[in-house]
Amino acid sequence: MKILITGNMGYIGPEVTANLRRNHPQATLIGYDMGYFASSLTHSPFLPENQLNQQIFGDVRFFDPEVLNGVDKVIYLAAISNDAMGNRYEQVTYDINYKSAINIAQLAKKAGAKSFVFASSCSMYGKADGEAKTEQSRLNPLTAYAKSKVYAERDLEELANEYFTITCLRFATACGMSTRLRLDLVLNDFVAGAVSSGKIKILSDGSPWRPLIHIKDMARAINWAISRKALGGNQFLAINAGSSRWNYQVIDLAKAVSLAIPGVKIDLNENATPDERSYKVDFSLFESLAPDAQPVCNLNDTIKELYNGLIGMEFDNINFHNSPFMRLRILNALQEKNLINEDLEWTFKFAQVEETESIN
Repeated sequence: MKILITGNMGYIGPEVTANLRRNHPQATLIGYDMGYFASSLTHSPFLPENQLNQQIFGDVRFFDPEVLNGVDKVIYLAAISNDAMGNRYEQVTYDINYKSAINIAQLAKKAGAKSFVFASSCSMYGKADGEAKTEQSRLNPLTAYAKSKVYAERDLEELANEYFTITCLRFATACGMSTRLRLDLVLNDFVAGAVSSGKIKILSDGSPWRPLIHIKDMARAINWAISRKALGGNQFLAINAGSSRWNYQVIDLAKAVSLAIPGVKIDLNENATPDERSYKVDFSLFESLAPDAQPVCNLNDTIKELYNGLIGMEFDNINFHNSPFMRLRILNALQEKNLINEDLEWTFKFAQVEETESIN
């Protein structure tokens, strides 16, 4: 079996790679990534890509179809991965998250691949008052990031057939320790604030709802999706991926962190303009279809894991919102050094470079 993972050198990719290597020790694993965040290693005794058979540095917008030769399964993680980056680089967000995903899916189908897994997002539900949202609920994407996921799902559905299974995993908000840690995620941000300053600063009034999922559980879901059976004609499946037990209001997340890390104060902005990105999500379909891939991590252990990881890094940056742990900050720094342009293309002559690492 040969598996291609685009966007493997980000926050989630190292955990996905590790999970695939454990579950498919004989598989040929290929990573494909632009490399923006390759140097952003946080607390790893080895390079995560050592678990791959091959790492390709390339831009999904200029994808070489030959990369797909012999590939059985494609996992599309490549993305401009949050609202702040999407707002700053709106067109690039559509090009990478949407158009390139469709192009590579089309090429993969033509090349004979059997399955395509797309990392989608529950953020497409946007402002969603009332009951937890199911897969049949009305979509209300509020940002370029969320819209890009909606458009991609729409066009991917047309490509699925009995020979080419497509699964769109509508993930809850990611959290947890990674060898390429991000702190521009709500729970990770709160723990970083607690460790660095003893204070959790909430920009909203704390009322918005957020479903969460640990990156280890995201990897479990992806492993299920690449091999799922298309029962009942489900050659295309868009499914909420997470756990209903992990629907939290932002203030409750802050309180959980303050309980786990004694002495932490919560700074709540009670006069904040309401954050419209608020939604509870129903994950019962995922529970029904993927009983062996259900989330196993819990909130308290995740907080402790982040705390121990940051302490192990001797993390003490009070101004971490301006640090390399924020993905937008990395892109801005690369631009300031004239290494990438406004379209997030490398300014030096970019040739596809391959590094092969044998694990046998």
